[in-house]
Amino acid sequence: MAFENIAPAIASVRDRIGAACARSGRKAEEVRLMGVSKFHPAEAVEAAWKAGLGLFGENRVQEAAGKFSRPGAFRESRPGMELHMIGSLQRNKAKAAVSLFDCIQSVDRDELIAELAKFAPARISGGVAPLGVLLELNAGEESKTGYYNEDALLRGAEKLLSAPGLAARGLMIMAPLTSDIAAIRRAFRSLAALQVKLRTRFPEGDWSCLSMGMSGDFETAIEEGSTLIRIGTAIFGERGK
Repeated sequence: MAFENIAPAIASVRDRIGAACARSGRKAEEVRLMGVSKFHPAEAVEAAWKAGLGLFGENRVQEAAGKFSRPGAFRESRPGMELHMIGSLQRNKAKAAVSLFDCIQSVDRDELIAELAKFAPARISGGVAPLGVLLELNAGEESKTGYYNEDALLRGAEKLLSAPGLAARGLMIMAPLTSDIAAIRRAFRSLAALQVKLRTRFPEGDWSCLSMGMSGDFETAIEEGSTLIRIGTAIFGERGK
């Protein structure tokens, strides 16, 4: 997609968000729009920022650092820009991720919580907000990451709430790779139901964010309660490698 097409693409996605919210009896303001900028150049992020998009998602620590934290990069001169990690995070990249991202959406195991907690307190001592964390639930596909069942995720939630420098923000899921809309809805509903359980069992945590829905299924996700959708192709076009 040419960079000049990004602004109208964002406007189109926002229109679709509004329509999906209207069908669901929700307000469009309840749904945050993330631009998934992985594999897209810095110029694409700049075009999206100028079009009013302030939240971006990246899959790889090194790629994100090259775009967002190098000297003269976006965040130095664009207050309010927010960056989330949405890809699988290796433990040996935890230190770099803690200093780069505002939130890690893809926390999928207790060991990663423990690793992030080693470095997150430095954010607090440096006057930076705690690192936001979303716990990822696996939708039943072995090829994908995420806690594989609710009991494991609930145990992870307990560890998260006791980890220094980390702040619970909610849940994330990737829908199964299928054209079966009923299966996709079941995955989204399972995350919404788990949110209710977490709020009951751990009321001290903030579980308000439900990150679910991408370019091919975000309207369904909104109908099922999503509060954050992760949009790549519908904004930036097909990505490179």
